[in-house]
Amino acid sequence: MSHEIITKAKERFAHSHDALGREFGGIRAGRANASLLDRVTVEYYGAETPLNQLASITVPEARVLLITPFDKSILKDIERSINASDLGITPANDGTVIRLVIPALTEETRKDLAKEVKKVGENAKIAIRNIRRDAMDEAKKLEKAKEITEDTLKSLEKEIQAATDEAVKKIDSMTAEKEKELLTV
Repeated sequence: MSHEIITKAKERFAHSHDALGREFGGIRAGRANASLLDRVTVEYYGAETPLNQLASITVPEARVLLITPFDKSILKDIERSINASDLGITPANDGTVIRLVIPALTEETRKDLAKEVKKVGENAKIAIRNIRRDAMDEAKKLEKAKEITEDTLKSLEKEIQAATDEAVKKIDSMTAEKEKELLTV
């Protein structure tokens, strides 16, 4: 039973790391990255559909995203959705494909994005600490119900803390890596 708590906590930590990676992927770093368009949806036959299901997205150059729709009739819809999104990049439609030229970041924008990265990293750490709290509570409930001994509870708490420390360390390194990427010109 006690190992289930650790396993479940580690699983939730991994989910937090994945979510943080996706979140960081959406923060543009002056380089083209297909994950910038992950949150863009296009109305296609009455349903909001993720752009990456309607078109192939390639990176022909360091600062250019090339969107080639599988159905050419939705070019205008894709263009409209990109304009309506929070990307802040104007699409160039040539009738067959859409090009997104990612503007170079100014020093000020880089610093603002670095602050944003720190904030996102802090939120991820809060999520990790919440997972730790849940695991600790579960362990204490087991001890209260006399399913585990006090000694087992203490060692379980140490294991949970060690796993938490590891998860926080990974978030710190992911955050530092993304900051470095942003601040490198």
